[in-house]
Amino acid sequence: MAKIELAPEVAEDFDRILDHLATYQIENPGQRIGEIIAALDVLEQNPLIGRPVANGKRELVIGRRTRGYLALYRYVPEMDIVFVLAIRSQREAGYAVRVGEG
Repeated sequence: MAKIELAPEVAEDFDRILDHLATYQIENPGQRIGEIIAALDVLEQNPLIGRPVANGKRELVIGRRTRGYLALYRYVPEMDIVFVLAIRSQREAGYAVRVGEG
């Protein structure tokens, strides 16, 4: 079973998501974050389930429509660790520049 590590910057992603949900007065914003975290748990058993993207990273699709998010991650099989690098809404244009730099 793979271990899941969240990059420190993921906290900023959650803050941004919570700010967006507050702006649109979405009920139970904490529940949305909980749903995202629960979806990440699938990576423990299936670390290669996400679609491949550039530079050895993968992308996990979480939910759909207004509850749709994407988690960018890298799986290191030698260590059996999934490093979650960023989370964004499916409607956002891309990940923050900080992710592409490493």
